[in-house]
Amino acid sequence: MEVTKGPSELAEEDEFQRMRDLGDFMIYRSAINKLADGEWSGNEKKTFNLGPLKPSLMGEDPRLPSMPENPTLLDFFNLRFGPSKQHLLQSAALAQKNNLPEKMILACLLHDISVIAFFRPDHGYWGAQMLEPYVDEEVSWAIRMHQALRFFPDKEVGYEYPEAYAKRFGADYKVESYIQRDYEYARKHKWYMSARMICLNDLYAFDPNTQVSINQFEDIIGRHFKNPKEGLGNDNTSASHMWRTLRRPANAL
Repeated sequence: MEVTKGPSELAEEDEFQRMRDLGDFMIYRSAINKLADGEWSGNEKKTFNLGPLKPSLMGEDPRLPSMPENPTLLDFFNLRFGPSKQHLLQSAALAQKNNLPEKMILACLLHDISVIAFFRPDHGYWGAQMLEPYVDEEVSWAIRMHQALRFFPDKEVGYEYPEAYAKRFGADYKVESYIQRDYEYARKHKWYMSARMICLNDLYAFDPNTQVSINQFEDIIGRHFKNPKEGLGNDNTSASHMWRTLRRPANAL
């Protein structure tokens, strides 16, 4: 008679296999990943414990491409950003084709960096925070505010409410109050058009048959992105920890 294994036994087996695959190191998933995957319902009664005191991964992750000691933005693009980075590259290419200033091409190149590298929720705010120490204030402001502006049409510049949003969120979807607040603030700001230009060069940059190389923007990055000499994550700014997390996302602590 076949014995059915319980969740804890299956979890132990999975943990053991992962340790074997990675040289007997424990690999931890962040709590927010478990929460997002529905692994914590909030209703289960579980005993708190420290967990297995086994060797845990700290430092470079052998599953990921090796990073240089002093990584640059280009290194993160090439070694940590997934295939969806093509959206950023296509958006920047479109901005370049539309003869936008170099700062705005950079803004389009980085506008969804949080979606690509970190979190989808509030991605404009996360992305701006990641970039603030390294880009012009106008660039980070535009990236933060494009999150709100994309939900509001502006017929004067030819921006309509995206049809895709109506399909994805429902025709009656209403934005949350902080999105409405930030839209009203941004609408009166001197850099309103900078954030709006991100929206205009965003919606049409999803062509699966187009491949754009980051090398196309290397000169623009060199002129407008302040790569720290120590390398992103090795410097001491308010965003360094975010780049360190992106470099080593499975560190135990």
